[in-house]
Amino acid sequence: MKKTSPIFLIIAAAVLFAAFGCGKNVKQIDNKAIEKEYEHAPEWVLSGSKEDTFSAVGSTRIGKGGLQFARTEAMGYGRSELARQVSVKVKGLVNSFTLQTGIGNEQTLDAFSKQVSKLVTDETLSGSRQKDLWISPKSDVYVLMILDKAAVEASVRRQMLNSYRQDSARWQEFKAKNGNQELDREIEAAFGPNH
Repeated sequence: MKKTSPIFLIIAAAVLFAAFGCGKNVKQIDNKAIEKEYEHAPEWVLSGSKEDTFSAVGSTRIGKGGLQFARTEAMGYGRSELARQVSVKVKGLVNSFTLQTGIGNEQTLDAFSKQVSKLVTDETLSGSRQKDLWISPKSDVYVLMILDKAAVEASVRRQMLNSYRQDSARWQEFKAKNGNQELDREIEAAFGPNH
Protein backbone atom coordinates (compact mmCIF):
# COMPACT_ATOMS: atom_id res chain seq x y z
CA MET A 1 0.00 0.00 0.00
CA LYS A 2 1.27 3.43 -0.96
CA LYS A 3 1.69 6.07 1.74
CA THR A 4 0.35 9.58 1.15
CA SER A 5 2.95 12.30 1.52
CA PRO A 6 2.40 14.66 4.49
CA ILE A 7 3.24 17.63 2.26
CA PHE A 8 0.53 16.57 -0.19
CA LEU A 9 -2.01 16.40 2.65
CA ILE A 10 -1.07 19.87 3.90
CA ILE A 11 -1.35 21.36 0.42
CA ALA A 12 -4.68 19.62 -0.21
CA ALA A 13 -6.06 20.84 3.12
CA ALA A 14 -4.94 24.40 2.36
CA VAL A 15 -6.58 24.33 -1.07
CA LEU A 16 -9.84 22.97 0.38
CA PHE A 17 -9.82 25.56 3.15
CA ALA A 18 -9.23 28.37 0.69
CA ALA A 19 -11.89 27.12 -1.69
CA PHE A 20 -14.64 26.33 0.81
CA GLY A 21 -13.73 27.57 4.26
CA CYS A 22 -13.32 31.29 3.83
CA GLY A 23 -15.45 31.93 0.75
CA LYS A 24 -18.57 32.51 2.86
CA ASN A 25 -16.92 35.23 4.97
CA VAL A 26 -15.67 37.42 2.12
CA LYS A 27 -17.14 40.88 2.38
CA GLN A 28 -18.28 42.37 -0.90
CA ILE A 29 -17.14 45.89 -1.73
CA ASP A 30 -20.00 48.35 -1.76
CA ASN A 31 -19.28 50.50 -4.82
CA LYS A 32 -22.10 52.90 -3.98
CA ALA A 33 -20.60 53.62 -0.56
CA ILE A 34 -17.19 54.22 -2.13
CA GLU A 35 -18.67 56.50 -4.78
CA LYS A 36 -20.48 58.48 -2.07
CA GLU A 37 -17.31 58.72 0.03
CA TYR A 38 -15.35 60.25 -2.86
CA GLU A 39 -18.22 62.14 -4.50
CA HIS A 40 -16.82 65.57 -3.60
CA ALA A 41 -13.15 64.61 -3.55
CA PRO A 42 -10.77 66.71 -5.63
CA GLU A 43 -9.42 64.94 -8.70
CA TRP A 44 -5.91 64.74 -7.23
CA VAL A 45 -7.08 62.41 -4.43
CA LEU A 46 -7.35 59.57 -6.94
CA SER A 47 -4.91 60.63 -9.66
CA GLY A 48 -2.28 62.95 -8.18
CA SER A 49 -1.17 66.23 -9.71
CA LYS A 50 -1.11 66.77 -13.45
CA GLU A 51 1.49 69.54 -13.25
CA ASP A 52 5.16 69.36 -14.17
CA THR A 53 6.02 67.81 -10.82
CA PHE A 54 6.40 64.52 -9.06
CA SER A 55 3.31 64.05 -6.92
CA ALA A 56 2.02 61.56 -4.41
CA VAL A 57 -1.01 61.33 -2.18
CA GLY A 58 -0.67 60.27 1.43
CA SER A 59 -3.66 59.50 3.59
CA THR A 60 -4.58 58.45 7.10
CA ARG A 61 -7.58 58.54 9.41
CA ILE A 62 -7.90 61.31 11.98
CA GLY A 63 -7.47 59.61 15.35
CA LYS A 64 -6.91 60.61 18.94
CA GLY A 65 -3.88 62.68 17.93
CA GLY A 66 -6.12 65.07 16.03
CA LEU A 67 -5.92 66.69 12.63
CA GLN A 68 -2.33 67.95 12.88
CA PHE A 69 -1.00 64.52 13.82
CA ALA A 70 -2.98 62.90 10.98
CA ARG A 71 -1.78 65.54 8.51
CA THR A 72 1.85 64.98 9.50
CA GLU A 73 1.42 61.21 9.14
CA ALA A 74 -0.27 61.58 5.73
CA MET A 75 2.57 63.87 4.59
CA GLY A 76 5.04 61.17 5.65
CA TYR A 77 3.22 58.57 3.55
CA GLY A 78 3.21 60.98 0.62
CA ARG A 79 6.95 61.61 0.99
CA SER A 80 7.61 57.86 1.11
CA GLU A 81 5.79 57.47 -2.20
CA LEU A 82 7.70 60.43 -3.68
CA ALA A 83 10.97 58.80 -2.58
CA ARG A 84 9.97 55.56 -4.28
CA GLN A 85 9.08 57.37 -7.52
CA VAL A 86 12.30 59.38 -7.58
CA SER A 87 14.43 56.35 -6.72
CA VAL A 88 12.92 54.22 -9.49
CA LYS A 89 13.28 57.02 -12.05
CA VAL A 90 16.87 57.84 -11.08
CA LYS A 91 18.02 54.19 -11.01
CA GLY A 92 16.53 53.66 -14.47
CA LEU A 93 18.23 56.78 -15.80
CA VAL A 94 21.61 55.98 -14.23
CA ASN A 95 21.56 52.39 -15.49
CA SER A 96 20.48 53.41 -18.99
CA PHE A 97 23.05 56.19 -19.26
CA THR A 98 25.92 54.21 -17.77
CA LEU A 99 25.30 51.20 -20.01
CA GLN A 100 24.87 53.43 -23.06
CA THR A 101 28.17 55.20 -22.48
CA GLY A 102 29.92 51.95 -21.54
CA ILE A 103 31.17 53.12 -18.17
CA GLY A 104 31.49 50.52 -15.41
CA ASN A 105 30.78 46.84 -14.99
CA GLU A 106 27.70 45.21 -13.43
CA GLN A 107 28.78 45.32 -9.79
CA THR A 108 30.13 48.86 -9.85
CA LEU A 109 27.14 49.99 -11.91
CA ASP A 110 24.73 48.70 -9.27
CA ALA A 111 26.66 50.41 -6.44
CA PHE A 112 26.92 53.61 -8.48
CA SER A 113 23.20 53.51 -9.28
CA LYS A 114 22.23 53.00 -5.63
CA GLN A 115 24.56 55.75 -4.44
CA VAL A 116 23.29 58.35 -6.93
CA SER A 117 19.67 57.35 -6.31
CA LYS A 118 20.03 57.70 -2.54
CA LEU A 119 21.82 61.05 -2.77
CA VAL A 120 19.26 62.48 -5.21
CA THR A 121 16.32 61.17 -3.18
CA ASP A 122 17.69 62.54 0.10
CA GLU A 123 18.51 65.90 -1.44
CA THR A 124 15.30 66.43 -3.35
CA LEU A 125 12.86 65.20 -0.71
CA SER A 126 13.86 68.14 1.45
CA GLY A 127 12.18 70.26 -1.24
CA SER A 128 8.92 68.33 -1.16
CA ARG A 129 5.90 70.25 0.02
CA GLN A 130 2.20 69.94 0.64
CA LYS A 131 0.14 71.38 -2.17
CA ASP A 132 -3.36 70.48 -1.04
CA LEU A 133 -5.36 68.76 1.68
CA TRP A 134 -8.82 67.15 1.70
CA ILE A 135 -10.76 65.53 4.55
CA SER A 136 -13.23 62.83 3.55
CA PRO A 137 -16.70 62.40 5.12
CA LYS A 138 -15.23 59.48 7.14
CA SER A 139 -12.48 61.72 8.57
CA ASP A 140 -9.64 60.46 6.37
CA VAL A 141 -7.03 63.13 5.65
CA TYR A 142 -5.60 63.19 2.11
CA VAL A 143 -2.50 65.27 1.45
CA LEU A 144 -1.08 66.01 -2.00
CA MET A 145 2.71 66.17 -1.80
CA ILE A 146 4.70 67.55 -4.73
CA LEU A 147 8.32 67.75 -5.75
CA ASP A 148 9.56 70.02 -8.53
CA LYS A 149 10.79 68.03 -11.51
CA ALA A 150 13.47 70.59 -12.40
CA ALA A 151 14.96 70.26 -8.89
CA VAL A 152 15.16 66.48 -9.31
CA GLU A 153 16.80 66.83 -12.73
CA ALA A 154 19.38 69.32 -11.41
CA SER A 155 20.16 67.04 -8.48
CA VAL A 156 20.54 64.00 -10.76
CA ARG A 157 22.97 65.87 -12.98
CA ARG A 158 24.97 67.23 -10.02
CA GLN A 159 25.16 63.88 -8.19
CA MET A 160 26.13 61.93 -11.31
CA LEU A 161 28.88 64.38 -12.21
CA ASN A 162 30.18 64.37 -8.63
CA SER A 163 30.17 60.57 -8.58
CA TYR A 164 32.05 60.36 -11.89
CA ARG A 165 34.65 62.88 -10.68
CA GLN A 166 35.41 60.71 -7.63
CA ASP A 167 36.70 57.93 -9.90
CA SER A 168 39.40 59.35 -12.17
CA ALA A 169 39.24 56.50 -14.73
CA ARG A 170 35.45 56.76 -14.98
CA TRP A 171 35.70 60.56 -15.22
CA GLN A 172 38.22 60.35 -18.11
CA GLU A 173 35.99 57.91 -19.96
CA PHE A 174 32.95 60.12 -19.29
CA LYS A 175 34.71 63.20 -20.72
CA ALA A 176 36.07 61.26 -23.70
CA LYS A 177 32.57 60.20 -24.70
CA ASN A 178 31.08 63.72 -24.51
CA GLY A 179 29.35 62.61 -21.35
CA ASN A 180 27.85 65.99 -20.47
CA GLN A 181 25.86 66.18 -23.70
CA GLU A 182 24.82 62.53 -23.46
CA LEU A 183 23.80 62.98 -19.83
CA ASP A 184 21.65 66.00 -20.70
CA ARG A 185 19.94 64.01 -23.49
CA GLU A 186 19.27 61.08 -21.16
CA ILE A 187 17.87 63.34 -18.43
CA GLU A 188 15.53 64.97 -20.94
CA ALA A 189 14.46 61.56 -22.23
CA ALA A 190 13.84 60.27 -18.71
CA PHE A 191 12.02 63.31 -17.32
CA GLY A 192 10.64 64.94 -20.47
CA PRO A 193 11.48 68.40 -21.82
CA ASN A 194 11.32 71.35 -19.42
CA HIS A 195 8.77 74.03 -20.02
